[in-house]
Amino acid sequence: MDGCVFCEIVSGRTAAHRVLDEPEGVAFLDTRPLIKGHVLLVPRRHHETLTDVPPELLGPLFTLAQRLAGAVQRGTGAAGTFVAMNNKVSQSVPHLHVHVVPRDRGDGLKGFFWPRHAYDSDEEAAAHAERIRAAL
Repeated sequence: MDGCVFCEIVSGRTAAHRVLDEPEGVAFLDTRPLIKGHVLLVPRRHHETLTDVPPELLGPLFTLAQRLAGAVQRGTGAAGTFVAMNNKVSQSVPHLHVHVVPRDRGDGLKGFFWPRHAYDSDEEAAAHAERIRAAL
């Protein structure tokens, strides 16, 4: 897609520190990492959000995310990883991307911890579950 920085990286027209280049996707270091070693995985074809990705690409894409989670952990010596994606809200580039961030206890990463909002009752929880089931 014209004007998409991630499409530019995938095509090779924009430089990036690539860590993976496969038919299903490309992964590269985030230029504004939460922690050094923070990688972004993008599908090769432009899809804005998770709901836009064709079902046949989901398995291969998340297999790459799984491989990257292990590689980021081993490659950085981290205790673990945080794997996440935003869909529209907080999505800085409108091209689906999976964040794979190395994590260690006490690493100072607090930006992904949001306040919790409990249901007022079991009935309220059941009503939310029913609306989501109906939407499926």
